[in-house]
Amino acid sequence: MKKTISILPLFKQFIRDTETGKRLKKNGEKIKLGSISNYKYVLNNLTKFTLETGFELRICDVSKVNKRELTSEKNYWKKFYKKFTEYLYKRGCFDNYVGASIKIIRTFFNYLKYDRDINTGDFQRLFYIRNEQIDILVLSPEQLKFLIFNKEFEENLTPTLKHIKDIFVFGCITGLRYSDIFLLGSKNFEKQQEDLYLKLRSQKTKTYSYIKLPKYAIAIYKKYKPTNTKNTVFKKITLPNFNKNLKLLGEKANFTTPIEVSREKQGKALNMSKGTAKTLNRFCDKMSSHMMRRTAITTLLILGMPEHLVRKISGHSYASNCFNRYVHYAQPYLDKEIDKVYSKLETY
Repeated sequence: MKKTISILPLFKQFIRDTETGKRLKKNGEKIKLGSISNYKYVLNNLTKFTLETGFELRICDVSKVNKRELTSEKNYWKKFYKKFTEYLYKRGCFDNYVGASIKIIRTFFNYLKYDRDINTGDFQRLFYIRNEQIDILVLSPEQLKFLIFNKEFEENLTPTLKHIKDIFVFGCITGLRYSDIFLLGSKNFEKQQEDLYLKLRSQKTKTYSYIKLPKYAIAIYKKYKPTNTKNTVFKKITLPNFNKNLKLLGEKANFTTPIEVSREKQGKALNMSKGTAKTLNRFCDKMSSHMMRRTAITTLLILGMPEHLVRKISGHSYASNCFNRYVHYAQPYLDKEIDKVYSKLETY
């Protein structure tokens, strides 16, 4: 008879080993706090799942089972995958969240096999990881220009919204990630003759960027330049507060064009917009910190910078699928290139 072991205590140990550094990335680096937080979300969902559905979460060492028991174990994990994903969908989750949760569970199974020497049978390979292509929203060059140069608009903002606007504009110019912006100090700015350059190493990709700053970005830096070299340029703001105020900023800038938003469940697209034109999602309602980096990359492409140079600035490799999505959504950039081809065809 096969001996079973409860999963939840093992999952908690999986998280502890990750937090203490006992479990590392393949390159020897510690796993980031954001990933550990995601592990905890999955543990929380697994705990609620077993309590609310009565589904027993357990594993067994398949090296000690017979053929009939092995088939039974395979069917158990097929059943788990079906019921757990259904549970998440019923709670309102979409494909990206469900797929990310399943990916973490597969990582947990690899931990059991390689770190705890528990032969689980690799049934996690049966788990399909769904993902969805969420629409990328960016500021148009006209919207970005409005935020940079419209002084009348700026004068009517509260000090908090002026601060949010400056950070947002700086991010839309440099393409920095939200996490990198709040680490900037005086050491990241280097003057060469009359020009000022931004230099830094990304926390996420470990790549270096060296960006010449335009006058309006330099003005923002000088406005917040710390007197103490140990201090950061921009005062830290929690992500929820930043996004909340950014939506308000967009509303005041009249970025209120109705937009359609869709998400996917089990590969099927669902329209998330409400019924009438008055209650449709507005552009400002979807503004967030992610828009800064996307806007910077898209703007550079739209205004004609060669793709390989944009990759150099953004730190994306040539094979980066993430960057390819930015290119795909830069519609004015695509239109411009198509017009060039059509012009050549007329004179061919």
